[in-house]
Amino acid sequence: MSARIATVKRDTLETRIQVRVNLDGAGNSQLATGLPFLDHMLDQIARHGLIDLGIQAEGDLHIDAHHTVEDIGITLGQAVQQVLGDKRGIRRYGHAYVPLDEALSRVVLDCSGRPGLEYAVDFPRARISEFDVDLFREFFQGFVNHALITLHIDNLRGRNAHHIAETVFKAFGRALRMAVEPDPRMTGVPSTKGSL
Repeated sequence: MSARIATVKRDTLETRIQVRVNLDGAGNSQLATGLPFLDHMLDQIARHGLIDLGIQAEGDLHIDAHHTVEDIGITLGQAVQQVLGDKRGIRRYGHAYVPLDEALSRVVLDCSGRPGLEYAVDFPRARISEFDVDLFREFFQGFVNHALITLHIDNLRGRNAHHIAETVFKAFGRALRMAVEPDPRMTGVPSTKGSL
């Protein structure tokens, strides 16, 4: 299998984003989004997904973080979709449960070719540091719409908002890693339809 690396740029009047992804990396990240807590969460995807991830973002943070977070999700989704191509030889499905102290989250995904997000995460407070927790949903919605992935995210328990967020992103990284890794027994596209 050839190197699964892509670089995608997205320039709008609101944001300028560049994402580089290597699905067969070592979990390294270079992140500069202007949003420290988001950088911390994106680092969880890289580290636990064993994905090398580079994200540079400049957005209209003087307004708020919404456009920047959503557009990072969109651009990351585009990069993953580009790398996966016809999805030949991958496992397709991935899942992970991740605990952190009292918090526990489950992420299940399907590289289905159909975008869909089921998101059941209730945070006990509206902000973690200066970060608006509502924007996590916007990130994942942007991602699935452009990666063409079906994604179920459930926080099963938790009291600490930081712990909840971290379990979600760690579980997402691990589930994505499982779904996109090569399956040595799969010679074609993992679908009875013959395409995804």
